[in-house]
Amino acid sequence: MTSRFRITLGQLNPTVGDLAGNAALARDAWEQGKAAGADMVALPEMFITGYNAQDLVMKRAFQLDVMTHIEALAADCADGPALAIGAPWVEGAELYNAYLILKGGKIASRVLKHELPNETVFDEVRIFDSGPLGGPYSVGNTRIGSPICEDAWHPDVAETLAETGAEFLLVPNGSPYYRGKFETRLNNMVARVIETELPLIYLNMVGGQDDQVFDGASFGLNPSGKLAFQMPTFDAEIAHIDLERNADGWRIADGPKVQLPSEYEQDYHVMVLGLRDYMRKTGFKKVLLGLSGGIDSAIVAAIAVDALGAENVRCVMLPSEYTSQASLDDAEAVANALGCRYDYVPITQGRAAITDTLAPLFEGTKPDLTEENIQSRLRGLLLMAMSNKFGEMLLTTGNKSEVAVGYATIYGDMAGGYNPIKDMYKTRVFETCRWRNENHRDWMMGPKGEVITPRIIDKPPTAELREDQKDSDSLPDYPDLDAMLEILVDQNGSVADCVAAGFDRDLAKKVEQLIYISEYKRFQSAPGPRLTKGAFWLDRRYPIVNRWRDPS
Repeated sequence: MTSRFRITLGQLNPTVGDLAGNAALARDAWEQGKAAGADMVALPEMFITGYNAQDLVMKRAFQLDVMTHIEALAADCADGPALAIGAPWVEGAELYNAYLILKGGKIASRVLKHELPNETVFDEVRIFDSGPLGGPYSVGNTRIGSPICEDAWHPDVAETLAETGAEFLLVPNGSPYYRGKFETRLNNMVARVIETELPLIYLNMVGGQDDQVFDGASFGLNPSGKLAFQMPTFDAEIAHIDLERNADGWRIADGPKVQLPSEYEQDYHVMVLGLRDYMRKTGFKKVLLGLSGGIDSAIVAAIAVDALGAENVRCVMLPSEYTSQASLDDAEAVANALGCRYDYVPITQGRAAITDTLAPLFEGTKPDLTEENIQSRLRGLLLMAMSNKFGEMLLTTGNKSEVAVGYATIYGDMAGGYNPIKDMYKTRVFETCRWRNENHRDWMMGPKGEVITPRIIDKPPTAELREDQKDSDSLPDYPDLDAMLEILVDQNGSVADCVAAGFDRDLAKKVEQLIYISEYKRFQSAPGPRLTKGAFWLDRRYPIVNRWRDPS
């Protein structure tokens, strides 16, 4: 005899701290599940608070407010399917990352997360207490096991649930993107279904939160490890999933299997969604940026238009006497291709006034980096003035190569509220520009076609702060620099590892020195979307004062 269990999955986009808004999303998902005849509606980990809420969940007033919203949600969803939702949960003096099952107007069951992640962007050992290894909960006559996110990456939790009677596994997640993350998740979940011989549903949230972007991509696996359904990446979606029970136990019915996009498309979507949600969730409507005629500001302009629409993006050219005609032409071409506003604000007169002001103090000294940085800081001042005047958030445009070695001017081109390409190395910026010129998707608000003129991609990078300046005057060529940064930053490798990869020891030590002495700049830099496990901020935390250098 075959029976059915229908579960409605809410792959949705909560906002950290917006308890009422997140509860409204939960109610809407529940209503859709009820209309579809669901037995249960499931939402991701820590959904009521948004994720990653960090130390906010330790605030007592916040905990009490969470409980008020959970109780109201239970009352509102009393007549219909069970509602499973992630929330912080207090018992006595202990705080847990919990999964609450609401049924009949009350909290009918709760699961407490056992394995607390304590690496990369996660500090859960500091924030939460570890729950005990527990058994499944019941929804009707069906027993369900819910390893919460990290719990499913360890065999013990799932095996305990299987041994204590779970009939299938529902894994609620707040799992942020990094390049290659989906394959890692899938491999771990296949291991769980092989070990337990139970079907597994992996439910992940979507949306941007500060530097993290949650990519959704929820899926289901049957006991053989075969994919039963695949939800899309980066899109909020409600899906009704059926499980059918026969002589062999529960099996997930075959459903739609969305093809996952390429690595370049996923990265680009992260940058677009990260900016879009950062703006939406902080209340900003419009952005501006300095458009130099170079590749970094060009790709940031494209990301901004794709995220917000051309009518909400202002590009500003701020030329000095060192700005080439090619840069002027290229910047205007990008703004025109994208269809956004283009303002022209020369800095020559302002720079002359600052130079005259400082002349008595600088008398007898030779021009050097000081004068170059004045140009950058003057541009930052003017852009921030426009940001204040027009209420438009300033985007900064430094790529990961520059952020790593400090090839950026603090209070100058580092000024701004968000950096869409903060975790993208320069060599990848070039390829991403080519990808965007050749591809367009429905989630992009910008135009199709060639939006970044090929001349920008092909010309040697330069800051144009002095005559005939090239980035290669100060830095190794970007392919070499980025390869060493991958070793030293992303792989946490050594100078010896760089030498083993074929690089000169003195050059590798110079790059290492630049990384360490630039920590103070990164400490004051704008946030940006995380693309790798070696992103600057929570993934990589180093002291600003640090006199150690690799002796190898």
